[in-house]
Amino acid sequence: MTAYGHMPGEAIECLSIAVELHKQEVIDAHGQVTIRVGFKIGGGIDQDPTKAPFKYPDSGVYITNVESGSPADVAGLRKHDKILQVNGADFTMMTHDRAVKFIKQSKVLHMLVARADLPPVSLH
Repeated sequence: MTAYGHMPGEAIECLSIAVELHKQEVIDAHGQVTIRVGFKIGGGIDQDPTKAPFKYPDSGVYITNVESGSPADVAGLRKHDKILQVNGADFTMMTHDRAVKFIKQSKVLHMLVARADLPPVSLH
């Protein structure tokens, strides 16, 4: 089974891209220090993929936007990448809210993502 269209809990056979993202501290308009990641996510096992704006083929967690020049952009993330893991946690079995909270926990994100334009891999 490839990374796209799989059912949660099934084994995935795909090429993945390792990404190390270092969050950036910035001062907002009110003088408050905020942490900038530079991407938004959609999906999760509690979401209906047929109702998502991008009509993803499964209930995985996907990157729906990457801000130009952001830490996510610099790290090499792209819109529509499917997040497989973050800091060792399996994102193929994660709800949307839990994924958001997990991403917010650490200053550095070690991610594995699948990208639709990568060729399929055969392990046989």
